[in-house]
Amino acid sequence: MPVGISIIIIMIMTMTMTTMSEQGTATTKMTPTTTPPLRGLGGEADEGWGEGSVPRPPAPPSLGPLRDPSQQRNGELQTAPLLRLLAWLSPAFPTGAYAYSHGLEWALELGDIANGDTLRTWLADILAHGSGRNDAILLRHAHRTHADAAMLHDIAELAAAVAPSRERQMETLDQGTAFIAAAAAWHPPQLPPRVAYPVAVGALAGSHGIPEDATTAAYLQSFAANLISAAVRLVPLGQSAGLRVLAALEPTILHTAATTRTAMLDDIGGCAFRSDLAAMRHETQYTRLFRS
Repeated sequence: MPVGISIIIIMIMTMTMTTMSEQGTATTKMTPTTTPPLRGLGGEADEGWGEGSVPRPPAPPSLGPLRDPSQQRNGELQTAPLLRLLAWLSPAFPTGAYAYSHGLEWALELGDIANGDTLRTWLADILAHGSGRNDAILLRHAHRTHADAAMLHDIAELAAAVAPSRERQMETLDQGTAFIAAAAAWHPPQLPPRVAYPVAVGALAGSHGIPEDATTAAYLQSFAANLISAAVRLVPLGQSAGLRVLAALEPTILHTAATTRTAMLDDIGGCAFRSDLAAMRHETQYTRLFRS
């Protein structure tokens, strides 16, 4: 290659690299060095952001009942108690609930439950007229007497006695005992060594000042969700169909929670006979996956 052409090529390459370097420098100067404001956190979180130094956004003057417990209205939940209730009734809380079908397994074998509609009807009856209603009454009274060890002992004995079958009694006592053991970090009140599940939940929630109505509704929601989970595995029922059943049961859950507010322990009872019979028949069912 002639020397003249080589010199021209070198000059062109040098000019190109210089131009790219200048463009990169300009781009660097145009790029802001501060973090953009975070939207959706209120006006206080967006103030004070700008070029250069970034001052701490001012804290809001008041967060209402989330900051000041004295501003809590009846029925409202503060943040900390709400977190506890969500943790205690989460499917991940180790009560062993996944191992119990509450007699659903027998009802499925006989064809009483075959799809989402029949499952919804079955569970609505349990919630309004069966063990769901009884659990709500027991929970409420345990909540009110959480500081009375003698009364809690009597309620716990009653809860074990009203279980309509051996497996139903095992189901509630095993879950309640596991619940109290798992909740040791929250310092539950004094309870018998073996305690029914609704009594355990009600007593612990009462000792932490969690509203009775919210605890009752959350417990019934968790109760229904666990049985729907069992049905999803047994029918088989799709996840979407199971969630539709849970959504459809919301009015029943709220109605049961409301109607048990004034119920006494003498009001415990029910007429969900088919469900109770299913729990009894499950004890001798030949092939089964669940403990009840």
